[in-house]
Amino acid sequence: MIRFSKIFLCITIILLLIWQLPWCYAFFAGKASRTPFTLYSSITGDFISIGHEEGVGMVRKDQSGHTYTQEQTDSILPFFYMRQLMSDERFPDTIQGIAITPREVQNTNFNFRSSASDINLPKVQLYPLLESMSGRVDLVMPEDVFRITDQDIEFINMKTNSIEGDKSLQFTEAMKKKGFRFPARLIAGNPSTRKEYDEGYLIVDNSGKLFHLKQTKGRPYVRAIALPKEVNIKHLFLTEFRDRKTLGFLTDVENHFYVLNNKTYELVKTEVEYNPETDGFSIFGNMFDWTVCVRTDHADNYYALNADDYSLIKSISFPIDRSGVPGLHFTSSDDKYVKPRL
Repeated sequence: MIRFSKIFLCITIILLLIWQLPWCYAFFAGKASRTPFTLYSSITGDFISIGHEEGVGMVRKDQSGHTYTQEQTDSILPFFYMRQLMSDERFPDTIQGIAITPREVQNTNFNFRSSASDINLPKVQLYPLLESMSGRVDLVMPEDVFRITDQDIEFINMKTNSIEGDKSLQFTEAMKKKGFRFPARLIAGNPSTRKEYDEGYLIVDNSGKLFHLKQTKGRPYVRAIALPKEVNIKHLFLTEFRDRKTLGFLTDVENHFYVLNNKTYELVKTEVEYNPETDGFSIFGNMFDWTVCVRTDHADNYYALNADDYSLIKSISFPIDRSGVPGLHFTSSDDKYVKPRL
């Protein structure tokens, strides 16, 4: 018994050392790896980086090394600093020869963010389906939620916890009529009333086909979306931006990033590569271009995409090491689980 206790004590001490020593080293000796905040400028045609440099302070410069004052930075990033320019009465009337107004800028500007911890989460397979054409300005959460089983789609009343048979049958028949094969592999939506409109859900069926499902005046709207044969969808995002130009983003098994246009349902492949399960991802978009940032363990990769056809304008990469100190860890930025991992 004493020998067993000693062995157990030794194992415990070793595990604590493997856990605490890397943490102590990172806390006392590690340095934070930071890259400057970077945006593509429609005015200069280059990336502008804003960051703090030791002994200098805040530095704003392009990739050629040319530095800018705060006021100059406001002018070359007019979509990002629109409020400041309007306050100073310096907001431009035209950009790239095109007349613009603050209202147009507000309608076309958008931000999109995703992190690995958002993707690697346990998900409750119950989804509220809002009314997309209620005739009211404010959206209202429904009294039921739906789930997709191996045979059909079921709507469940949340107050009575009972299945709404007629509605379930109506939506099931509409989906089958469009060629939907149960069950669903992926379901993506934004089940919230804190948005201006609702586009329902993007769903990948059991055969890998993509569908758009929403509720219009109480009736099902189902659209089968044609995809190129080589596209094998792995992750889906429904956008619902103010300008309604895009319907969603998606990535395939090879981590290619695609944009799905609204109304036409045209799928456009970009030159961006992104793995939602391991990488951080953000987009700052405006009416002329998008600044896309993909954050991996080894670099922050920036892409400037044309806002019309999503073609690549320019790209840069900032090498960085986020691997951390090897050892025993219980948490990770890739998920929200607490468990031992090496």
